[in-house]
Amino acid sequence: MTRVLDAVNSPADLKGLTSSELSKLAEEIREEIISTVSNCGGHLAANLGVVELTIALHSILDSPRDKIIWDVGHQTYAHKLLTGRRDQFASLRQYGGLSGFPRRSESPHDIFGAGHSSTSISAALGLAEARDLAGEDYHVVAVIGDGALGAGLAFEALNHAGHRGTDLLVILNDNEMSIDKNVGALARYLTQLRMDPTLYKARTELENLLKQIPAFGGIVHRVVDKLKDGLKQVLVPGMFFEELGFSYYGPLNGHNIGLLRWGLRDALAMKGPVLLHVVTTKGKGHPLAERNPRQYHGIAAASSGENGPSNSRLFGETLCRMAKEDDRIVAVTAAMAEGTGLSVFQQQFPDRFFDVGIAEQHALVLAAGLAVGGKRPVVAMYSTFLQRGYDQLIHDICLQGLPVVLAIDRSGLVGEDGPTHHGAFDLSFLRIIPGLVILAPKDGKELEDMLAWALNYEGPVALCYPRGSLTPLGSEEPIALGRGQRLSTGQDLNFITLGSMVGTCQEAAKLLARQGIDAGVVNARFVKPLDVELIRSTPGYLITVEENVLMGGFGSAVLEACPNGRLIGRIGLPDVFIEHGPVSVLHEKYGLTPEAISAYAQEALRREGRKSLG
Repeated sequence: MTRVLDAVNSPADLKGLTSSELSKLAEEIREEIISTVSNCGGHLAANLGVVELTIALHSILDSPRDKIIWDVGHQTYAHKLLTGRRDQFASLRQYGGLSGFPRRSESPHDIFGAGHSSTSISAALGLAEARDLAGEDYHVVAVIGDGALGAGLAFEALNHAGHRGTDLLVILNDNEMSIDKNVGALARYLTQLRMDPTLYKARTELENLLKQIPAFGGIVHRVVDKLKDGLKQVLVPGMFFEELGFSYYGPLNGHNIGLLRWGLRDALAMKGPVLLHVVTTKGKGHPLAERNPRQYHGIAAASSGENGPSNSRLFGETLCRMAKEDDRIVAVTAAMAEGTGLSVFQQQFPDRFFDVGIAEQHALVLAAGLAVGGKRPVVAMYSTFLQRGYDQLIHDICLQGLPVVLAIDRSGLVGEDGPTHHGAFDLSFLRIIPGLVILAPKDGKELEDMLAWALNYEGPVALCYPRGSLTPLGSEEPIALGRGQRLSTGQDLNFITLGSMVGTCQEAAKLLARQGIDAGVVNARFVKPLDVELIRSTPGYLITVEENVLMGGFGSAVLEACPNGRLIGRIGLPDVFIEHGPVSVLHEKYGLTPEAISAYAQEALRREGRKSLG
C-alpha cells in the first residue's frame, strides 16, 4: 500500500492533502519514528507527542520562508521527515547520518540549532526583530515545552517579547514532562488551565455580556472596564501570559490536526506576541511510552549495552549509603534525577532531595545556600548542562569557598546525542576557577572513594565521570588532596592520564611493550591541584592523554607544571565541536584508542630520536 508519507518531499506537499490524509500521515510518521528509534535509539516519547502539531505547523506555514524554532530540539523527528529527509531517516543519530537535533548545516528548515532547553523564545524574538529591521514579512514561531518554559531564560524572553510587542507566535507544547516530572508553581498553574474547561465557557459568556452593555457616559464606561479587568483575573485562562503582554489562546487538543490548523491561522493573524497553549500526550501512539514517558524519553539502540552498573547508578547508590551515615548530605538536580542516578536518593530521602526543574543556575545557588546553612549539598547534573550555570559556580560557590560537591555526569564524549551533549570542555572551563578541586575516577571503586573524600572536604569539589560504566582496574590507594597514583613505571615513556583514559593507556603500554618500548602509566586523579611532584619524579618522556579538548585542559596543566621539554605530546580532543556517533567510533577517529595512542607514542619517540623503530 502506498504511504502518504512517501509522497511528502517538502512541507509544500502538505498543502493539498485532505483531513483524512493528514490523519493517516500522522499514523505513518509515528510508525516510522518507532521503527527507526528502536534500531538507532533516540528520543521517543517527546517525538511521538508532537506529530500532529508538526503536521499542522508545516501545512499552514511556508517553511523555510516562515521560521520554526524548536526548543531543545529532541522533538524534531517528524519535522525532519516532512522537510526532505525521509530517505535519510534510517541514519538518524548514526555516525555520518542525521543529527538527533536541529542542525543548521543539515537543512534550511532547521532555522536554529538546539540541544539545551529554553532558548527558543529568545532566538525567535531576535529573528523577528531582525525581520522587522529589514522590512521583511514572514512568520516566526517558537515551539517550547512546559518543562523548558520553567527556566529563567524563557521567562526573560517572554518578558522582553511582551515589552517589545513584536509579532511572534510562541507555541507552548504542554505534555507535563521534561526529562523528569515538571516541578514548580508554573507546572501547577498549567495544570489548572488543563483541568478546568469551564474557563472557556465563562470567558465566552463574559465577553458576550460586556459587548451588550451600552458603554455611554464616562461613569458607565469606567465601571465596565473595571468589571472586565476584575472578572478576567478570575475567569480568563492564561492571565499570567496576558500580563506579560501576550495574547493567549488555548489550551487546545494537540492531537486534533483540524483544531490545531484553525488555532494556528487565528494566532498568526494576530498582531503582537501570541502564546498558543497546546496540550499533548508524550509518547502518543505507543502504549508503553504513554504510560511511562520518563522511561521512554530517550532509549538506547537495539544493539547497545553496558558492562556492569552505570556510573550514574553507582553514584546514586553510593550517595545513599553515605547519606544514611551523615544527615547533612542533601542532593540537588535540575530535572535530571533519573539520568544522574538520584531517583533512588529521592525515594529514600525525599526531604533531603531538591529537583529544581530546568534551572541549572538556580540549582547551584540553592546548593550554595544549603552549604551556608550547614548542609553538604551534592549537585548532580550532566557536564553539558553545567555550562549553563558557570557564573553561579564561580560567583556563588567557589568565590565563597563553599563545600558543594559537583557530581558531573556525562563528562567526555556521550555518543549519538552529539555536540550539544558531549562533555568535552569541563576540565578546561573548571580548572581556571580558583579554589575548585577537580577529580576524575579511573573506575567505579575510585568513583566511590572520591565521592566519600569530596563530602568531607571543606571547599568546592568537582567530580567528573563519563556516561556508562568504567572497567574495574584495581590497584586502589586512599584518596589524598592533590595526590596522583603511579600504576606502573616506564623507563622510556610514561602516560600521564586520568579518568576514562587510564585503562586505555594501560592497554597502549602493553602494545608498546611488544615494540620493545618500556611505557608506564600515571593516574593523576586530580586535575587540580595537580600532583606536580609525582609528575616531575616520573622518569623518561611524558605524554598526556585526556577525553577533553586539548585547549586549556589537563595536558595544558601538565605542560605548565613541567616546562622542561620532557612532555613530548598531548593527546585529547581537537579544537572542534565533535559530531555525533558511537563513542567507540569517535574514539577511533580522534585517536583515543590503545592502538592510536601507541602509534602516536612511537612517532613522538621517533621524533626525539630515542628509539630506532624501523
